[in-house]
Amino acid sequence: MSSFSEKLFQILPAERIRRGEPMDVHTTFRVGGPADYYVEPADAGELAAVRELCRRENVPCEILGNGSNLLVSDEGFRGVMISLKKGWSEIIVRGDEIRAGAAAMLAGVSRQAQKAGLTGLEFASGIPGTVGGAVVMNAGAYGSEMKAVLTGAVILTPDGEEEMLPVEKLELGYRTSSIIRNRYVVLGAVMKLTRSDPDAIALKMEELTEQRKEKQPLEYASAGSTFKRPEGYFAGKLIQDAGLHGFQIGGAQVSEKHCGFVINRGKASAEDIYRLCRQVQQSVKEQFGVALEMEVKLLGTFDSGEET
Repeated sequence: MSSFSEKLFQILPAERIRRGEPMDVHTTFRVGGPADYYVEPADAGELAAVRELCRRENVPCEILGNGSNLLVSDEGFRGVMISLKKGWSEIIVRGDEIRAGAAAMLAGVSRQAQKAGLTGLEFASGIPGTVGGAVVMNAGAYGSEMKAVLTGAVILTPDGEEEMLPVEKLELGYRTSSIIRNRYVVLGAVMKLTRSDPDAIALKMEELTEQRKEKQPLEYASAGSTFKRPEGYFAGKLIQDAGLHGFQIGGAQVSEKHCGFVINRGKASAEDIYRLCRQVQQSVKEQFGVALEMEVKLLGTFDSGEET
């Protein structure tokens, strides 16, 4: 990796490259071993150059936002984690339109919208992710989703070209998009909202916050909803009906408050979480014939030998 390292240092200054960076401080599960490299490109040019270097050298690379939908193995990630946390975080409100960088937190964007008297983003006020991740996965909650407010997104193609894609070309569906299939990177998004009373918007946000506190295990580290909703079912209901309410492996547990959440009770390993998720999938499949698909992305090698 020495030649790769030298080439990487030609693209980015040393202060924006870290070697052996622990991923437990960069994921909301609060687990994960070290990434070989953790880099912070400052602009699209640097980002494109790092991705191209990884492609040429056959080194895996992943884009990291807030780490709210990610499970990194205890052994870590043998590749380059490209962090967009510090860049692309600007939020601009113009009329009924909001332009936000990929690194802007959804909660922050929703607060800006509320202050500007713009409604439509209340559902996102409690989602602990970035705009970039929300666009990629078409994040949604409480009956709404990103697709309802997006007009387009600025993306970086695998060839290093910046493009503004209208929402219809993003092909947003339930936790999917053309961004994933085409290996695009989201750099920013444009949202069109509707004028409303700021106090009424704030009240709605408070109501949703109270619902989250009541129904979700926010006091524990997690990645939010762990499994995708199977067609015709609710993942949490299936898990509860399978008798897995409170089921625990090591420090990982099926939340007693909401069975759709797998939580870190404080000392879980990534392997604990992985093994628990696999046990949940097996039990639900055996009892109900339904295959639960993980919403959380796996990175690294886990005990079963599965590598992602």
